[in-house]
Amino acid sequence: MENDFHALFNPETILMTTTLKTLAIVAALAASGVAMADSATLQKVKDTQNINLGVRDSSGLSFTIGNGKYVGFHTEMGENIIRDVRRQLGLSSLTTTYVPVNSQNRIPLVTNGTVDLECGSTTNTLARQKDVAFANTTYLEEVRMAVKADSNIKTFRDLEGKTVVTTTGTTSVQTLRKDKRAEGIQFKDIQGKDHADSHLLLESGRADAFVMDTSILASNIAKSKNPKAFKIVGEPLSVEPIACMVRKDDPEFLAAVNASIARQVGDGTLARLYDKWFLQPIPPTNTSLNMPLSDGTKTAWAVPNNKPMEDYNAK
Repeated sequence: MENDFHALFNPETILMTTTLKTLAIVAALAASGVAMADSATLQKVKDTQNINLGVRDSSGLSFTIGNGKYVGFHTEMGENIIRDVRRQLGLSSLTTTYVPVNSQNRIPLVTNGTVDLECGSTTNTLARQKDVAFANTTYLEEVRMAVKADSNIKTFRDLEGKTVVTTTGTTSVQTLRKDKRAEGIQFKDIQGKDHADSHLLLESGRADAFVMDTSILASNIAKSKNPKAFKIVGEPLSVEPIACMVRKDDPEFLAAVNASIARQVGDGTLARLYDKWFLQPIPPTNTSLNMPLSDGTKTAWAVPNNKPMEDYNAK
């Protein structure tokens, strides 16, 4: 078993497996002119020579550093996907329009055609699969909570009588209330309009804990005036697969997105992006999130899939 485990996470094993899958997908796409013609998204992109990329303002995977500049692990991965799509379509140039989305409007903006590819911090769930299609998982997230550094809150049971903030349009508090570890705990929940607002509610003392994806918590702490004033605590509340979204009923475009992701895993691009955005100092405060690549994310890269959150948290 131990040998099998090390073999699974061996970089050479991942490279060989994903490269073979990438070649197979790319060959299939290249051989199928019909596939491109059948894709409404690819045809739209080819006709307009523009693609609309959904990005976030204050997520751990996608965020703004001002002046219309969007960065982050998923943002840069999305830009790589767009470059691969440009090559697939044989275009000499392809304009990327960055469309900021939030937790409330991200799915409607994909379904109504405003956003062609959303690479923010969206959890793949069964409910959301009814409205959009998810690419293969590129990040396995854990939901925990941020508190002040001098707080006595260490576990979810310490939330008794406290005020908990989460972000409008997310599911963290609902997940907390359903969890047996919070059974019988009475707390007040409030909502920030976005992740930055939720962190501000914690920073200002109007909330005692901010329950959210760990990468989002870490990113907002790193961007705060005094990162040392906060800490992330509590055992993981849930595991959530994070993936890019595209419109439903366009399997050809989804295949193109997945082929690019497989290419980025296979040639080491995604690993380099992870190191850049999670282990190295990042803007705007030049602070490292210090979040090593988890075994769960390694597995998702090695064994491509778009399983929903419910599959990961089945009791």
